[in-house]
Amino acid sequence: MIPRVPVKPGNSVADLLDGMAQTGFQGRKLGEAYRVWKQMIEDPEAYIMLGLSGALVPAGMQECLISLVMNRYIDMIVSTGANVFHDICEHCGVDHYLGHHHVDDKALFEQGIDRIYDVFAYEDDFRIVDNAISDFAESLDGFSGSSSEFLKILGIWLIERYPNGRSLTATAAVEGVPILVPALADSSIGIGLVIARRRGIAVSIDQIQDADDITKIVEMQKRTGVVYLGGGVPKNFIQQTQVIADIHEAECGGHDYAVQFTTDTPQFGGLSGCTFDEAISWGKEALDSKHVQCFCDATISLPIVLSGLVGSNTIRAKR
Repeated sequence: MIPRVPVKPGNSVADLLDGMAQTGFQGRKLGEAYRVWKQMIEDPEAYIMLGLSGALVPAGMQECLISLVMNRYIDMIVSTGANVFHDICEHCGVDHYLGHHHVDDKALFEQGIDRIYDVFAYEDDFRIVDNAISDFAESLDGFSGSSSEFLKILGIWLIERYPNGRSLTATAAVEGVPILVPALADSSIGIGLVIARRRGIAVSIDQIQDADDITKIVEMQKRTGVVYLGGGVPKNFIQQTQVIADIHEAECGGHDYAVQFTTDTPQFGGLSGCTFDEAISWGKEALDSKHVQCFCDATISLPIVLSGLVGSNTIRAKR
Protein backbone atom coordinates (compact mmCIF):
# COMPACT_ATOMS: atom_id res chain seq x y z
CA MET A 1 0.00 0.00 0.00
CA ILE A 2 1.15 3.53 -0.84
CA PRO A 3 0.73 6.06 1.98
CA ARG A 4 -1.76 8.82 1.29
CA VAL A 5 -0.01 12.22 1.20
CA PRO A 6 -1.81 15.42 2.26
CA VAL A 7 -2.00 17.94 -0.57
CA LYS A 8 -0.16 21.21 -0.07
CA PRO A 9 -1.30 24.51 -1.59
CA GLY A 10 1.20 26.46 -3.66
CA ASN A 11 1.75 28.66 -6.67
CA SER A 12 2.02 25.85 -9.24
CA VAL A 13 -1.16 24.26 -10.61
CA ALA A 14 0.90 21.36 -11.95
CA ASP A 15 2.37 20.68 -8.51
CA LEU A 16 -1.08 20.98 -6.96
CA LEU A 17 -2.52 18.40 -9.36
CA ASP A 18 0.42 16.07 -8.77
CA GLY A 19 -0.27 16.39 -5.07
CA MET A 20 -4.00 15.81 -5.53
CA ALA A 21 -3.20 12.54 -7.32
CA GLN A 22 -2.03 11.23 -3.94
CA THR A 23 -5.15 12.22 -2.00
CA GLY A 24 -8.68 10.81 -2.22
CA PHE A 25 -12.09 11.02 -3.86
CA GLN A 26 -12.55 13.15 -7.01
CA GLY A 27 -9.62 15.38 -6.11
CA ARG A 28 -7.44 12.33 -6.56
CA LYS A 29 -9.15 11.50 -9.86
CA LEU A 30 -8.53 15.04 -11.10
CA GLY A 31 -4.83 14.65 -10.34
CA GLU A 32 -4.69 11.21 -11.93
CA ALA A 33 -6.49 12.51 -15.03
CA TYR A 34 -3.84 15.21 -15.34
CA ARG A 35 -1.09 12.60 -15.15
CA VAL A 36 -2.66 10.31 -17.77
CA TRP A 37 -3.36 13.18 -20.16
CA LYS A 38 0.24 14.33 -19.73
CA GLN A 39 1.48 10.81 -20.50
CA MET A 40 -0.47 10.58 -23.73
CA ILE A 41 0.74 14.03 -24.82
CA GLU A 42 4.33 12.96 -24.22
CA ASP A 43 3.88 9.64 -26.04
CA PRO A 44 5.22 10.20 -29.58
CA GLU A 45 3.09 7.37 -30.97
CA ALA A 46 -0.25 8.38 -29.43
CA TYR A 47 -2.97 9.99 -31.54
CA ILE A 48 -5.28 11.98 -29.23
CA MET A 49 -9.00 12.55 -29.84
CA LEU A 50 -11.18 14.99 -27.91
CA GLY A 51 -14.89 14.35 -27.38
CA LEU A 52 -16.65 17.66 -26.76
CA SER A 53 -20.23 17.75 -25.50
CA GLY A 54 -22.38 19.92 -23.28
CA ALA A 55 -22.51 23.70 -23.65
CA LEU A 56 -18.86 24.40 -22.95
CA VAL A 57 -18.36 27.26 -25.40
CA PRO A 58 -21.33 29.31 -24.07
CA ALA A 59 -19.98 28.60 -20.58
CA GLY A 60 -16.68 30.31 -21.45
CA MET A 61 -14.37 27.42 -22.36
CA GLN A 62 -13.58 28.62 -25.90
CA GLU A 63 -10.05 29.89 -25.16
CA CYS A 64 -9.22 26.66 -23.33
CA LEU A 65 -10.30 24.66 -26.36
CA ILE A 66 -8.29 26.88 -28.70
CA SER A 67 -5.27 26.38 -26.43
CA LEU A 68 -5.64 22.59 -26.75
CA VAL A 69 -5.32 22.96 -30.52
CA MET A 70 -2.50 25.51 -30.44
CA ASN A 71 -0.45 23.33 -28.07
CA ARG A 72 -1.26 20.19 -30.10
CA TYR A 73 -2.55 18.51 -26.97
CA ILE A 74 -5.19 16.95 -29.24
CA ASP A 75 -5.13 15.73 -32.86
CA MET A 76 -8.86 15.56 -33.59
CA ILE A 77 -12.11 16.92 -32.17
CA VAL A 78 -15.49 15.19 -32.22
CA SER A 79 -18.09 17.68 -31.05
CA THR A 80 -21.76 18.35 -30.72
CA GLY A 81 -23.01 20.78 -33.34
CA ALA A 82 -24.11 23.18 -30.60
CA ASN A 83 -20.58 23.81 -29.34
CA VAL A 84 -19.36 24.54 -32.87
CA PHE A 85 -22.33 26.83 -33.53
CA HIS A 86 -21.73 28.87 -30.39
CA ASP A 87 -18.04 28.99 -31.28
CA ILE A 88 -18.97 30.40 -34.70
CA CYS A 89 -21.22 32.95 -32.99
CA GLU A 90 -18.28 34.20 -30.93
CA HIS A 91 -16.18 34.51 -34.09
CA CYS A 92 -18.94 36.57 -35.72
CA GLY A 93 -19.09 38.95 -32.76
CA VAL A 94 -22.17 37.47 -31.09
CA ASP A 95 -21.72 37.49 -27.32
CA HIS A 96 -22.91 35.24 -24.54
CA TYR A 97 -23.76 37.07 -21.32
CA LEU A 98 -23.56 36.41 -17.59
CA GLY A 99 -27.08 35.60 -16.46
CA HIS A 100 -28.66 33.70 -13.58
CA HIS A 101 -30.45 30.39 -13.16
CA HIS A 102 -33.08 31.91 -10.82
CA VAL A 103 -35.05 33.92 -13.35
CA ASP A 104 -38.49 34.23 -14.93
CA ASP A 105 -38.07 32.34 -18.21
CA LYS A 106 -41.39 33.67 -19.52
CA ALA A 107 -40.01 37.19 -19.10
CA LEU A 108 -36.83 36.15 -20.91
CA PHE A 109 -38.87 34.76 -23.79
CA GLU A 110 -40.80 38.00 -24.11
CA GLN A 111 -37.47 39.86 -24.34
CA GLY A 112 -36.02 37.46 -26.91
CA ILE A 113 -33.40 36.09 -24.52
CA ASP A 114 -32.32 32.43 -24.56
CA ARG A 115 -31.02 30.89 -21.32
CA ILE A 116 -28.34 28.22 -21.00
CA TYR A 117 -28.49 27.64 -17.23
CA ASP A 118 -26.85 30.88 -16.02
CA VAL A 119 -25.72 32.18 -19.43
CA PHE A 120 -27.92 34.43 -21.60
CA ALA A 121 -27.91 35.16 -25.34
CA TYR A 122 -30.21 36.96 -27.76
CA GLU A 123 -32.30 34.78 -30.05
CA ASP A 124 -32.16 37.39 -32.82
CA ASP A 125 -28.35 37.21 -32.76
CA PHE A 126 -28.48 33.45 -33.15
CA ARG A 127 -30.84 33.80 -36.11
CA ILE A 128 -28.41 36.20 -37.78
CA VAL A 129 -25.76 33.45 -37.56
CA ASP A 130 -28.26 30.81 -38.75
CA ASN A 131 -28.76 32.89 -41.87
CA ALA A 132 -25.03 33.52 -42.25
CA ILE A 133 -24.50 29.74 -42.31
CA SER A 134 -27.27 29.48 -44.90
CA ASP A 135 -25.55 32.15 -47.03
CA PHE A 136 -22.25 30.28 -46.67
CA ALA A 137 -23.98 27.07 -47.80
CA GLU A 138 -25.11 28.87 -50.96
CA SER A 139 -21.44 29.23 -51.94
CA LEU A 140 -21.14 25.43 -51.60
CA ASP A 141 -24.20 24.53 -53.65
CA GLY A 142 -23.75 20.91 -54.72
CA PHE A 143 -21.32 20.06 -51.91
CA SER A 144 -21.36 16.47 -50.65
CA GLY A 145 -18.83 15.36 -48.07
CA SER A 146 -18.05 14.71 -44.44
CA SER A 147 -18.72 17.13 -41.60
CA SER A 148 -14.98 17.64 -41.14
CA GLU A 149 -14.58 18.71 -44.78
CA PHE A 150 -17.55 21.05 -44.45
CA LEU A 151 -16.28 22.61 -41.20
CA LYS A 152 -12.75 23.11 -42.53
CA ILE A 153 -14.14 25.13 -45.42
CA LEU A 154 -16.40 26.99 -42.98
CA GLY A 155 -13.41 27.77 -40.73
CA ILE A 156 -11.50 29.35 -43.62
CA TRP A 157 -14.62 31.28 -44.65
CA LEU A 158 -14.93 32.67 -41.12
CA ILE A 159 -11.37 34.02 -41.29
CA GLU A 160 -12.04 35.67 -44.65
CA ARG A 161 -15.49 37.03 -43.72
CA TYR A 162 -14.66 38.05 -40.13
CA PRO A 163 -10.88 38.65 -40.07
CA ASN A 164 -10.97 40.14 -36.56
CA GLY A 165 -12.81 37.15 -35.13
CA ARG A 166 -11.40 34.20 -33.22
CA SER A 167 -12.78 30.70 -32.87
CA LEU A 168 -11.94 27.07 -32.31
CA THR A 169 -13.41 26.27 -35.74
CA ALA A 170 -11.12 28.69 -37.57
CA THR A 171 -8.05 27.81 -35.48
CA ALA A 172 -8.54 24.09 -36.08
CA ALA A 173 -8.91 24.69 -39.83
CA VAL A 174 -5.61 26.60 -39.94
CA GLU A 175 -3.77 24.13 -37.70
CA GLY A 176 -5.00 21.07 -39.55
CA VAL A 177 -6.97 19.61 -36.63
CA PRO A 178 -10.16 18.03 -38.03
CA ILE A 179 -13.49 18.70 -36.30
CA LEU A 180 -16.15 16.05 -36.80
CA VAL A 181 -19.78 16.61 -35.84
CA PRO A 182 -21.58 13.27 -36.22
CA ALA A 183 -24.99 14.78 -35.37
CA LEU A 184 -24.69 18.01 -37.32
CA ALA A 185 -28.42 18.31 -37.97
CA ASP A 186 -29.00 18.40 -34.21
CA SER A 187 -27.79 22.00 -33.91
CA SER A 188 -28.25 25.49 -35.26
CA ILE A 189 -25.76 24.61 -37.99
CA GLY A 190 -28.34 22.08 -39.11
CA ILE A 191 -31.00 24.79 -38.88
CA GLY A 192 -28.92 27.00 -41.15
CA LEU A 193 -28.57 24.17 -43.67
CA VAL A 194 -32.33 23.55 -43.56
CA ILE A 195 -32.86 27.24 -44.40
CA ALA A 196 -30.49 26.79 -47.33
CA ARG A 197 -32.22 23.61 -48.48
CA ARG A 198 -35.61 25.32 -48.55
CA ARG A 199 -34.01 27.98 -50.74
CA GLY A 200 -33.00 25.24 -53.18
CA ILE A 201 -29.36 24.95 -52.06
CA ALA A 202 -28.06 21.37 -52.16
CA VAL A 203 -25.53 20.70 -49.39
CA SER A 204 -25.23 17.12 -48.17
CA ILE A 205 -23.26 16.06 -45.09
CA ASP A 206 -22.24 12.40 -45.28
CA GLN A 207 -22.23 11.18 -41.68
CA ILE A 208 -21.32 7.63 -42.71
CA GLN A 209 -18.18 9.03 -44.29
CA ASP A 210 -17.44 10.64 -40.90
CA ALA A 211 -17.63 7.22 -39.24
CA ASP A 212 -15.46 5.60 -41.88
CA ASP A 213 -12.90 8.43 -41.96
CA ILE A 214 -12.33 8.52 -38.21
CA THR A 215 -12.03 4.73 -38.06
CA LYS A 216 -9.46 4.68 -40.87
CA ILE A 217 -7.41 7.25 -38.95
CA VAL A 218 -7.58 5.12 -35.79
CA GLU A 219 -6.60 2.02 -37.77
CA MET A 220 -3.41 3.76 -38.90
CA GLN A 221 -2.21 4.59 -35.37
CA LYS A 222 0.09 2.56 -33.16
CA ARG A 223 -1.61 3.95 -30.05
CA THR A 224 -4.64 6.15 -29.42
CA GLY A 225 -5.73 8.33 -26.54
CA VAL A 226 -9.14 9.82 -25.81
CA VAL A 227 -10.23 12.76 -23.68
CA TYR A 228 -13.94 13.24 -23.09
CA LEU A 229 -15.50 16.45 -21.80
CA GLY A 230 -18.90 15.05 -20.93
CA GLY A 231 -20.16 12.10 -22.96
CA GLY A 232 -23.04 11.66 -25.37
CA VAL A 233 -22.68 11.24 -29.13
CA PRO A 234 -19.07 12.51 -29.33
CA LYS A 235 -17.92 9.94 -26.78
CA ASN A 236 -19.62 6.97 -28.42
CA PHE A 237 -18.61 8.09 -31.92
CA ILE A 238 -14.95 7.90 -30.89
CA GLN A 239 -15.41 4.73 -28.84
CA GLN A 240 -17.09 2.80 -31.65
CA THR A 241 -14.06 3.22 -33.92
CA GLN A 242 -12.49 0.30 -32.09
CA VAL A 243 -15.52 -1.90 -32.80
CA ILE A 244 -15.62 -0.93 -36.49
CA ALA A 245 -11.86 -1.53 -36.77
CA ASP A 246 -12.23 -4.95 -35.18
CA ILE A 247 -15.03 -5.91 -37.57
CA HIS A 248 -12.62 -5.12 -40.41
CA GLU A 249 -9.86 -7.13 -38.70
CA ALA A 250 -7.62 -4.12 -38.07
CA GLU A 251 -6.93 -5.44 -34.53
CA CYS A 252 -6.43 -2.05 -32.88
CA GLY A 253 -6.98 -3.57 -29.44
CA GLY A 254 -8.81 -0.64 -27.86
CA HIS A 255 -7.73 2.88 -26.89
CA ASP A 256 -4.50 2.95 -24.90
CA TYR A 257 -5.21 6.09 -22.86
CA ALA A 258 -8.57 7.43 -21.74
CA VAL A 259 -9.66 10.38 -19.61
CA GLN A 260 -13.19 11.58 -18.99
CA PHE A 261 -14.65 14.45 -17.01
CA THR A 262 -18.36 13.93 -16.43
CA THR A 263 -21.11 14.60 -13.92
CA ASP A 264 -23.09 11.51 -14.98
CA THR A 265 -22.77 8.39 -12.87
CA PRO A 266 -22.79 4.79 -14.15
CA GLN A 267 -25.61 3.23 -12.14
CA PHE A 268 -28.37 4.64 -14.38
CA GLY A 269 -26.95 3.02 -17.51
CA GLY A 270 -26.40 6.25 -19.44
CA LEU A 271 -23.59 6.55 -21.95
CA SER A 272 -22.07 9.66 -20.39
CA GLY A 273 -21.57 7.79 -17.12
CA CYS A 274 -20.44 4.53 -18.71
CA THR A 275 -17.14 3.56 -17.13
CA PHE A 276 -13.98 2.74 -19.05
CA ASP A 277 -13.97 -0.62 -17.26
CA GLU A 278 -17.34 -1.35 -18.88
CA ALA A 279 -15.92 -0.22 -22.23
CA ILE A 280 -13.15 -2.83 -21.92
CA SER A 281 -15.85 -5.52 -22.23
CA TRP A 282 -16.69 -4.08 -25.65
CA GLY A 283 -13.06 -3.89 -26.75
CA LYS A 284 -13.23 -0.08 -26.83
CA GLU A 285 -10.44 0.34 -24.28
CA ALA A 286 -7.29 -1.77 -24.24
CA LEU A 287 -7.05 -4.36 -21.47
CA ASP A 288 -3.97 -2.60 -20.11
CA SER A 289 -5.14 0.94 -20.91
CA LYS A 290 -4.31 3.83 -18.62
CA HIS A 291 -7.71 5.30 -17.89
CA VAL A 292 -9.27 7.69 -15.39
CA GLN A 293 -12.77 9.05 -14.99
CA CYS A 294 -13.22 12.16 -12.89
CA PHE A 295 -16.78 12.89 -11.85
CA CYS A 296 -16.54 16.65 -12.05
CA ASP A 297 -18.04 19.49 -14.08
CA ALA A 298 -15.86 20.03 -17.16
CA THR A 299 -16.00 23.81 -16.63
CA ILE A 300 -14.05 23.15 -13.42
CA SER A 301 -11.74 20.35 -14.52
CA LEU A 302 -10.71 21.57 -18.00
CA PRO A 303 -9.27 24.98 -17.01
CA ILE A 304 -7.46 23.47 -14.01
CA VAL A 305 -5.95 20.47 -15.82
CA LEU A 306 -5.06 22.54 -18.89
CA SER A 307 -3.39 25.14 -16.68
CA GLY A 308 -1.37 22.34 -15.13
CA LEU A 309 -0.29 21.04 -18.52
CA VAL A 310 0.66 24.48 -19.81
CA GLY A 311 2.28 25.50 -16.53
CA SER A 312 4.43 22.37 -16.44
CA ASN A 313 5.68 23.17 -19.98
CA THR A 314 4.24 19.90 -21.27
CA ILE A 315 5.43 19.60 -24.87
CA ARG A 316 3.71 17.46 -27.46
CA ALA A 317 5.98 14.67 -28.55
CA LYS A 318 6.83 14.77 -32.25
CA ARG A 319 4.91 12.13 -34.22
